[in-house]
Amino acid sequence: MDFSTALPTFVITLREGVEAALVVGIVMALLKKAKATRLNGWVYAGVGVGIAVSALIGVLFSWLIQALGAINPQYTSVVEPLLEATFSVLAIAMLSWMLIWMTKQARFMKAQVEGAVTEALKSNSHAGWGIFSLILIAVVREGFETVLFIAANFQQGIIPSLGAIAGIAVAAMIGVLLFKWGVKINIREFFQVMGVLLVLIVAGLVVTALHNVDEAVANLANSSRASESLCFYYERFTKIHSCILGPMVWNTAKILPDEKFPGVLLKALFGYRQHLYLVQAVAYILFLLTVGGLYFRSITAESPRGKTPLAQKPAGSAKE
Repeated sequence: MDFSTALPTFVITLREGVEAALVVGIVMALLKKAKATRLNGWVYAGVGVGIAVSALIGVLFSWLIQALGAINPQYTSVVEPLLEATFSVLAIAMLSWMLIWMTKQARFMKAQVEGAVTEALKSNSHAGWGIFSLILIAVVREGFETVLFIAANFQQGIIPSLGAIAGIAVAAMIGVLLFKWGVKINIREFFQVMGVLLVLIVAGLVVTALHNVDEAVANLANSSRASESLCFYYERFTKIHSCILGPMVWNTAKILPDEKFPGVLLKALFGYRQHLYLVQAVAYILFLLTVGGLYFRSITAESPRGKTPLAQKPAGSAKE
């Protein structure tokens, strides 16, 4: 059983889970300060329902994938890689947006959550629902991105899901350490390290998505003579020649095969391929230059005066 496929989902759910845990911890600290701990039950309900909704979305995605694949079994070899590529593109878009936009917004997370909780407490009759909605949205937002990533790798079986569960468990543990036991952790550095890992993971997903598109087009081209022209670049249909990705940039099958350790680990985490083609290499570099560049710019930007990022405060200060 190859547990290396659990690592990317573990990293993603750990990063996303800690962000959700920060929201939960801040809300509970504010409720304690406002002497409204009676609403803690709504917080727990929001977490539980949020996880359940995320799991339900995952089940629906799995059902959709199976249903589309069963429409015409003749084209299963085309539909499956095409679906993987589609979900990969969605995951790339969502995770890239989260990395850049949410990194900027996270600087003011505590102020935003405080404002939302204050508004909810002003409405005595609907305070519980307001708290519940805040927590639910935070959990589902993070869970949806993980579900998309798992859907993009659905052929890898249940192992990526186990990685996601482990990530959630560790994130919950970090939340308890921060807000229950007052352990001080440098959250800013944690998010920066996780962010760098995610940039590399998503860049690898770009390579994987292109591989899946190439596989789908090659399978379609092989299925009938009428489709042969779809492969505008090939010498012959073999495993080491691309259909639409151009000439091969490297072939490291003998030096670092992607089916054996440590190549299989690099493949699972960062999308490493023993056969890399020109289009994949260009797309990988462009992604790092654009999304990676924007992310590094966002984490190095100076904080506005008078606004102290939550990540720079000692974790124990959330209990105040």
